[in-house]
Amino acid sequence: MSDDAIDPSPQCSTVSVFPARPRLLVVDDEPLILEGLTRLLSTRDYDVVTAGGGCDALIAIGKQQFDAILLDLGMPDLNGAEVLRFVADRSADTPVIVVSGDSTIDAAIRALRGGAADFVRKPYEPEELLRRIDNTLARRRLEKENNLILLRLQQSEKWHRFLVNSSPDFIYTLDSEGRFTFVNDRVESLLGYRSEELLGQHYSLLVHEDDIARAEHVFNERRAGDRSARNAEIRLKCKPGVRRPRLMNGRCKSVELSATGMYDEDAGSFERRFIGSYGVAKDVTDRKQAEETVHYQAYHDLLTGLPNRALFRDHLGLMLAQAKRSQKPLAVLSLDLDHFKVINDSLGHAIGDELLLAVGARLRQCLREGDTLARLGGDEFAVLLPTLASRGDVEHICRKIIQVLSRPVYVKGHEIYVTVSIGACVAPEDGDMIDNLTRGAEIAMYQAKSRGRGRLQFWEPGMQAPYSERMQLEADLRRALARNEFVLFYQPQVDTVTGEVRGFEALLRWWHPQRGLLTPADFIPVAEESGVIVPIGDWVLRQASAQMADWHRAGLPQVRLSVNISARQLESPDFVDSVMRAMQIYALEGQQIELEITESLLMRDFEANAIKLGRLSASGVRLAIDDFGTGYSSFKYLSRFPIHTLKIDQSFVQGLDREENMSIVNAMIAMGRGMNLNVVAEGVETESQRARLQQMQCHEVQGYYYSAAVSSHDATALLGRNARGFGVAEQVAG
Repeated sequence: MSDDAIDPSPQCSTVSVFPARPRLLVVDDEPLILEGLTRLLSTRDYDVVTAGGGCDALIAIGKQQFDAILLDLGMPDLNGAEVLRFVADRSADTPVIVVSGDSTIDAAIRALRGGAADFVRKPYEPEELLRRIDNTLARRRLEKENNLILLRLQQSEKWHRFLVNSSPDFIYTLDSEGRFTFVNDRVESLLGYRSEELLGQHYSLLVHEDDIARAEHVFNERRAGDRSARNAEIRLKCKPGVRRPRLMNGRCKSVELSATGMYDEDAGSFERRFIGSYGVAKDVTDRKQAEETVHYQAYHDLLTGLPNRALFRDHLGLMLAQAKRSQKPLAVLSLDLDHFKVINDSLGHAIGDELLLAVGARLRQCLREGDTLARLGGDEFAVLLPTLASRGDVEHICRKIIQVLSRPVYVKGHEIYVTVSIGACVAPEDGDMIDNLTRGAEIAMYQAKSRGRGRLQFWEPGMQAPYSERMQLEADLRRALARNEFVLFYQPQVDTVTGEVRGFEALLRWWHPQRGLLTPADFIPVAEESGVIVPIGDWVLRQASAQMADWHRAGLPQVRLSVNISARQLESPDFVDSVMRAMQIYALEGQQIELEITESLLMRDFEANAIKLGRLSASGVRLAIDDFGTGYSSFKYLSRFPIHTLKIDQSFVQGLDREENMSIVNAMIAMGRGMNLNVVAEGVETESQRARLQQMQCHEVQGYYYSAAVSSHDATALLGRNARGFGVAEQVAG
């Protein structure tokens, strides 16, 4: 066959190896995620098949072929790792993109090494996910086209040479002295060398200096058969002065090397002569970059690029060991921006993020070379100051930080002023353990806030006591649900005209085993900060729903039951599902449950909250704005949400004897009625207040004038006794 007969032209790849509409399998046990991904992928005209779990995925893979699979890792029936293994055995050529909320580095690395083509963390940017899918499908298309070429280029030495030179892998042979006798054309695009430049050169020319010892027994492998080297990872150097795209460090590539010894086949079995090595080096730079990216994300804050808590603790551990050897003190600083939540709530999270970036840049300017600055989360930063001469060094640096941050920050047209509270803990006099130093600095920082903010506070003995009490309260809270220590009380909401009970507000109480009955003010702030409020909120929803079901079975008048929702609950990804589950379990209609949310909470993430509340409202769930008048009081914003009830804060009701408060309350009621909202006044304690509110045409009132919050038993009796309306003589004492 002549050379002209070898035509490795694009004609070899024009046969269609990909359907007109790529078929994708999306595997996730969350219906909302499946729905969102289906909508997103439909914008690219993909043929999307969904599977609600690992078992469904295996069935789908058994029935049809897919061009790519989007796979969640954590699923209750069959996890993603098992699905990956099945795909590797059954459909090895189908690329799998793991889309997972598991943020640990081990999960990502296991997925990549388990055969995943890519790893995307939740939450993801839609455009980034689509780009990853497009790239994966493009790589698969190239692989399929390459496979087609392989089939056409069999049985011919010249065609085999074309195949070798067209391979995505670097293929070479060495003589018995380790010098190149053949290299394919891939070496030029991989390392920048032309093949003729390497012929006759020793293989060590390409090997990274730190990998020479490992390459000595792999690159020029003498063993053959099953004992030969497989997938040994080494680094190859690029040609000096030649820029190659997407390099790990600008100078080298990571490869997985497989090699085998070559022997003179014409010699006898006992006279076989070693003539050289044959090897294949697969470029794994992209995978190594992905692993390094995952590793970076595990130890750095993604917004500011600063070290996170884990890396800060590592640095602190190393510096503590060094300080013990050098007998020099070091300090840990805990920094927290004052009133940052107000900035986030009023200007939005985008402005807040820009402010944090600016603060991080200014903090770096105040520190010395060798100091460590970290962002621990939210508006909380930490600083490690090693090799101090005295406490005076700490005071000098902190004064500089406070002064630099006192200057205004300009973010997207906003002039923002921030102050910072700083707590300092010095080793070894305040402790020599990582946890003791970081906790001491945090406690000192909270003391700085309590003493006026915008200042430095050193750790002092005795500061621990109130925080130990808080930690004990948090520990008790975490056990309270399991021990069934929570209970709901109910306060009626009464029609101002008929006196009928229209609804109840469910109010949480805690029967603490040592401290007795606690009101929300005693424990809700700790529950919010610790995150325990989410399971507590779920319990309240279920308990309130169960109470409504009991009243319905008892044939009592139909009322609504209001439940307060916390910030952590609303921000929880499965908030909507938890509400719907509670209603389904107890067979409630939507209008029987009313969720109370404060104005400031609504504005924390306007768009996301509007979507969640819109879904609930579409299911019939009623929504109420609690403590109206104490936040934004914006009817323009309220019109964007599906609100049913407006609750006027008790501070306005209790001040109805003042003319200005009467005008404000009257205006609130009038505007609420104009928007067809049910208006409820809280904190009604006197007949005079009730009469004025009735005159203003307020729909309902709630307060001690009618009844304090009462137990489930008393609320049931109250509902039955007042089915025909409250009489003056029937009011329950507070």
